[in-house]
Amino acid sequence: MKPMRESRVGYDMNSTMPIYPDLKGASVFITGGGSGIGAALTEGFLRQGARVAFCQRSDATVFCDDMVAKTGLRPLFFPCDITDVDALRATIDAAAQAHGPIAVLVNNAANDQRHDALKVDEAFWDWSMAINLKSYFFAIQAVVPGMKAAGGGAIINFTSISYMMATAGYSIYVAANSGINGLTRTLAREFGPDKIRVNAVAPGWVLTQKQKDLWVTPEGLQAHIDRQCLKDPLAPEDIVGGVLFLASQSSRMMTGQALVIDGGVVVTG
Repeated sequence: MKPMRESRVGYDMNSTMPIYPDLKGASVFITGGGSGIGAALTEGFLRQGARVAFCQRSDATVFCDDMVAKTGLRPLFFPCDITDVDALRATIDAAAQAHGPIAVLVNNAANDQRHDALKVDEAFWDWSMAINLKSYFFAIQAVVPGMKAAGGGAIINFTSISYMMATAGYSIYVAANSGINGLTRTLAREFGPDKIRVNAVAPGWVLTQKQKDLWVTPEGLQAHIDRQCLKDPLAPEDIVGGVLFLASQSSRMMTGQALVIDGGVVVTG
């Protein structure tokens, strides 16, 4: 077996990321913005000078302190369980009250808990869909009126390449990912006349700490990297540039698209 490549150490997002002037001062809301890919997204938008609010279930005070030290700006953190639609709506409303109407929504929070399809009960199905699809729809519903009043906005939905690869072991998550792509395309059509762009980002296997703790094995990771055209593991920071691009006016005529960032797996086989 070939030796597994290590993730890059000391990757400086600030030195490689372009600046999008239209994102400075923009009101940005990110679900799950304090850990994993979401934490990298929060930092990326702060480095653009955006006003960032995010929600997640666990406390993010230390992370917010770290962001002040790194970027000079403090994100606004709201504790929230996104499966509680009323709480999610209230959180988005509070963020808009603090930072102005949401100009950029990033539906990032998800849970890819592994499961055996034959052992799934109705409660697990409802819980998984509530996190991985239902919350996306109602977050969008909550921000669209403000975007319409402001003359437009950008919505970025996180899916993944899992539904393209037909991977086994987490069928409900994969079904939700496919649903996110359908939701993205239909809402791009519905809200396009209001200059609201709706796009998706489909990452490959990103080595967040959660993935490393729960599911990464040397053999499994090497097998996946062997399928990639680019032979480095994906880090959370690798996803930030695509999201910033879709959030900015540089992509003003892109909507209904799914931007794949996977090192070259699904488009090459």
